[in-house]
Amino acid sequence: MADTQPKPVVLVDGSSYLFRAFHALPPLTNSAGQQTGAVKGVISMLRKLAADYPDSHIAVVFDAKGPTFRNEIYDQYKANRPPMPDELREQIEPIHTIVKAMGLPLLSIPGVEADDVIGTLANQATHSGQECLISTGDKDMAQLVSPHVTLMDTMKNETLDVSGVEKKYGFPPELMVDYLALMGDKVDNIPGVPGVGQKTALALIQGLGGLDDIYANLDKIKDLEFRGAKTMAKKLEEHREQAYLSHELATIKLDVELDFKVDELVPTDPDQDALLGLYQQLEFKTWIRELTGEDNGNGKAVAAKSGGDRDQGGQGEVRPVLVKPETTDYRVVRTAKDLESFLARADKAGRLTILPVREIGHYHQSDLVGVALALEPGVGAYVPLITEQGDTLTENELWQALAPRLATYAVRKSGYDFKALWHILLPRDHKAAHLGRDTLLMAFVYDSTVRRDTRLSNHFGPLSLDNLFRHYLEEDPKTIEDFLGKFGKRQLPIQSADPAEIGPWFAERADLTGRLADWLEQGLASRGLTGVYEHIEKPLIKVLAEVEENGTLLDVPYIRQLSHDFKQRMDALVSQCHEQAGTEFNLGSPKQLGEVLFTKLGLPVVSKTASGAPSTNEDVLTELAEQGHDLPKLILQYRHLSKLVGTYTDPLPDLVEDGTGRLHTSYNQTGAQTGRLSSTDPNLQNIPIRSDEGRSIRRAFVAPKGYKVVAADYSQIELRIMTHLSQDANLIKAFREGRDIHRATAAEVMGIEEDKVTSEQRRSAKAINFGLIYGMSAYGLARQLGISRTDAQTYVDTYFERYPGVRRYMDETRAEAAETGYVETLYGRRLYLPDIKAGKQMLRRAAERTAINAPMQGTAADIIKMAMVDVANWLHKSRYRARMVMQVHDELVFEVHEDDLDKVTEGIRFRMQHCASMDVPLIVDIGVGDSWESAH
Repeated sequence: MADTQPKPVVLVDGSSYLFRAFHALPPLTNSAGQQTGAVKGVISMLRKLAADYPDSHIAVVFDAKGPTFRNEIYDQYKANRPPMPDELREQIEPIHTIVKAMGLPLLSIPGVEADDVIGTLANQATHSGQECLISTGDKDMAQLVSPHVTLMDTMKNETLDVSGVEKKYGFPPELMVDYLALMGDKVDNIPGVPGVGQKTALALIQGLGGLDDIYANLDKIKDLEFRGAKTMAKKLEEHREQAYLSHELATIKLDVELDFKVDELVPTDPDQDALLGLYQQLEFKTWIRELTGEDNGNGKAVAAKSGGDRDQGGQGEVRPVLVKPETTDYRVVRTAKDLESFLARADKAGRLTILPVREIGHYHQSDLVGVALALEPGVGAYVPLITEQGDTLTENELWQALAPRLATYAVRKSGYDFKALWHILLPRDHKAAHLGRDTLLMAFVYDSTVRRDTRLSNHFGPLSLDNLFRHYLEEDPKTIEDFLGKFGKRQLPIQSADPAEIGPWFAERADLTGRLADWLEQGLASRGLTGVYEHIEKPLIKVLAEVEENGTLLDVPYIRQLSHDFKQRMDALVSQCHEQAGTEFNLGSPKQLGEVLFTKLGLPVVSKTASGAPSTNEDVLTELAEQGHDLPKLILQYRHLSKLVGTYTDPLPDLVEDGTGRLHTSYNQTGAQTGRLSSTDPNLQNIPIRSDEGRSIRRAFVAPKGYKVVAADYSQIELRIMTHLSQDANLIKAFREGRDIHRATAAEVMGIEEDKVTSEQRRSAKAINFGLIYGMSAYGLARQLGISRTDAQTYVDTYFERYPGVRRYMDETRAEAAETGYVETLYGRRLYLPDIKAGKQMLRRAAERTAINAPMQGTAADIIKMAMVDVANWLHKSRYRARMVMQVHDELVFEVHEDDLDKVTEGIRFRMQHCASMDVPLIVDIGVGDSWESAH
């Protein structure tokens, strides 16, 4: 469908942008000490605005220096405002210079404010039939809203038309000036009427109308229902002159004398050379890469394509060099003097590998048993702290020697799972610097699909140190099982081992870990993956540790009662199932259930297990339930409740820490090959959100007294990423215009107008949108929608006709994956696909589906990781009472003090929406409540 709608002129309240960016962003500086935070914030918002409205004329309006006509009317106007901070003042000129270099008209008119210039231009646009969009965070601007003028607050993702103003404030736009006149404005020192606050002003306006109507009906005020109504008429009469003065001060001028018209505000081509020089001076590296061609347009540096390691069939990579020392020195350190002597060598070498040794268990409940250390290749030591033999250093002696080395940037540290190290350091208030090389994360970024060595038992994961030593260093050292026995209840505790025997083995592990870090550092550089590790994974380590340490408050009495209620419902379901079956049977026994369903009741066999028995898995029961059979439906309900009780409502109270009432989950940065986080004890990622029962569990996660739960969730992030990757013009247009993407898809695929799309048609379009991301076939779509395969295929074919960029992206991605053996996220993270050329069609097709989905899911993971780091750093530097307590899929959850809600939610939204640059806007939905569930 052709777009015949005229593009709106966009007027940016630069002064509003300036102050909001300054207060929202941390105080960034370049290497010369020049303040850059507000510059980056303002320009980021303008770049996003330009991307969202590529065909619109955009002009940026700033306040001019000096007094305005309002100071002549009232000499106390803005008199209480503190002087502009020097840190902000010095950033104004760079902002103006960059705006001009971007080719955007920049306006600053002496004697009036930016609001008046915007009001005049908006008025001109209205009279010439031009739609106008004002980008600001200033509520005063709501008086300008009309059928042709709309306000947009990019930081709050809020757009206000006439009905939006009425809904938000309780009155139409034309009464905003009267509202401000009554209430006054402390920031601008507009006096208003003493004793009239927000509620009173609203009651007066809703009851009587504007200022003239109110003063014409003072006798009717006493009948209005608000506190102080009986005496309000007298106050208003006493301060009539002040009220009308305030009205004049609050009124935005619509007739400023300008030397230009709104239709003359035409952007020019950007001055790329000037922009490059400015970005280099201010050290905005991402934007520099864009301009110099070192960026592929997706926000990542372009690296030479090279294949995998020996398992991936290397295509032109420089193989990392293996370092094998001729001799080794592995010792056990038992005295403070010997430890200091050993660590003094680290001071000279500038490198230290550290591996804490802890008891098996939760990070809040396991003691530190010892520490393994290593220096240059071949040199390692073990420092035991707790043994059954005694004769060890105290923990205080250990930290007295180790803490200075951890805190200095002069010594570069290597290790494995630095998050575990942070859980030791944070409670002890130890500092750490230059924790540069976490081999767990380096190996994950290098190849998340590495296979487990068959010489190891099943307990050892693919990314375990034992497997990595064998896979990359070609070493085959002993494992912990050689000293303590097989994993399980019979395995001996670590502290029971004699340090003389196990100590040299721990020292060897530290040495091999240091050598592994050397190898992986070369490997990451060879594959162009250093940036993914350095800028996405490494900064997240401490953030995750802090989120885990924060924990989240659980309402234990509520969750125990919920568990009781679920069990009662399960008992009732058991009785109903027995009644339906006509016999008693064990609902948890697949064999007995199969006999009841397929032998006794004669239901059709949908599929079979590997042994040939009729399957009773969830898919089978769902299909039988959809055919109208009651027993499978009841079994599904029972299984759902049983899973929730076994996984959440029963275990959760036992996971709460005594004294604090808080739950401390464990996040795994390497839990999914695409980069997504996972969590355990409990698994927060799998709490259902679509069922009432799942939401009732989320209700148990609550805010402490004086705080609220804030949930910030990326909206349809994978669809937006797919749109950016595919560069499909129709999808980009739909997202930029803020349309309901599922409704827009339904209109395109079904050939109808968007306003004619029914909820059922939208549901079908949603299934198509998300189904294609996950490789759903026409057959799968037909099953999901309950339509014929022919109709489903028609939907799919029409979808690709309307969105040809999506088809092109999928075809090109499959072809590139087959050629290189991997796919990449927007930021360069790789996912290798060992089965992309498999002889078995089933394996190859699965790999192709992964190839299409992984860049989207992986990019979403990268974005939320970067957002977590950005938000956490900001909260650290701010004085707001807020902490991040959970991450679940595309959602971040916080506890925020009630007094700081507005500022914190605004800051969170800004950082999440601006942490990535794409051709479609990132939208963040934020909810606030007393519990996690009520924040949705």
